[in-house]
Amino acid sequence: MSALDPLFTYLLRLGDDNLVLAQQLGALVSTMPELELDIAVANVCLDHLGQARYLLAYAAEVEGGGRDEDHLAMLRDERAFRNAVLFEQPNGDFAHTMARQFFVDAYQVPLYEGLATSADLRLATMAQKAAQESRYHLGSSSGWVVRLGDGTTQSRRRMQAAVNALWPFTADLFSADEVESVLVAEGIAVDPASLRPFFDDTVAAVLADATLVLPSDAYQRTGGRQGLHTELLGHLLPEMQSLYRAHRGVQW
Repeated sequence: MSALDPLFTYLLRLGDDNLVLAQQLGALVSTMPELELDIAVANVCLDHLGQARYLLAYAAEVEGGGRDEDHLAMLRDERAFRNAVLFEQPNGDFAHTMARQFFVDAYQVPLYEGLATSADLRLATMAQKAAQESRYHLGSSSGWVVRLGDGTTQSRRRMQAAVNALWPFTADLFSADEVESVLVAEGIAVDPASLRPFFDDTVAAVLADATLVLPSDAYQRTGGRQGLHTELLGHLLPEMQSLYRAHRGVQW
């Protein structure tokens, strides 16, 4: 199959989501205010990295061009990445990190639950395990959104600021094109639009518990699935890829 194969592109999109987020979370290890949080962030990071490796390894097989997951992760440039723009947003403060994770989790739970019944057995097998991980992540991240939003004046201000800053990047999670259309028709992929009700209901319920509100600004930034990223990915990739590019052949 070629690099234009819809399954290859779809696997890249999902793999890049997790790879980029794992890089962001990995940068937080040893910087959390408590040891328990340090361990928790490291575990979430490893879950996303494991998902990324599985998806990118499968993508490389589908492509059939002699590349492996390391090549796909470390030797592609910014415009070749297909992650949604939410995943490349910076860590910021703890509220920002938790808000980003919460939006990611509210999207990935229905995504993986849907893919768990995919006609592609390899994708379904991965999704069954990832769904369990995502449900755990959602419980943790939503708990922190509520704890900070319904906490002190300062914690509420910071969490509301994080929600305001990150909300404009959430629409990219649900953008779709012919890649999804073809694979949905074959029973392989999940229609991104079908994930929106769970996402919206989850976000609305958690923000209500947290005494927070959604931003009123209708602006949404999309394009990540087509390789149109924010400048943040251009800063992230050199840091992530520098070791591999300097020492070809090293392995994760």
